[in-house]
Amino acid sequence: MVIIEVSLLSGFVMTSRSRMLLENRTIVKKIEVKANVVYIYLEKLSDESQTFILQLEQVIQVKNLKPASIKIYDYYQPGGLQISYSSGVGS
Repeated sequence: MVIIEVSLLSGFVMTSRSRMLLENRTIVKKIEVKANVVYIYLEKLSDESQTFILQLEQVIQVKNLKPASIKIYDYYQPGGLQISYSSGVGS
């Protein structure tokens, strides 16, 4: 199992429509939202390219936003291969 961990920008939440669209994908096993982090559990990865789009809604105006981060790692070996990315609004 693979986990995509998306830390949301301050003041933003994932829309319910976005969650529904993700849950309807066969590769997605489960989605958890804790505080400002979205965890997307995937059954497995393959050689096929996958694109995940999270629709966010700004609920609080925040100045000087810090970059959000995305981590992808193996559920059973979290210290092993890990891919990280960080981005701000408009990136």
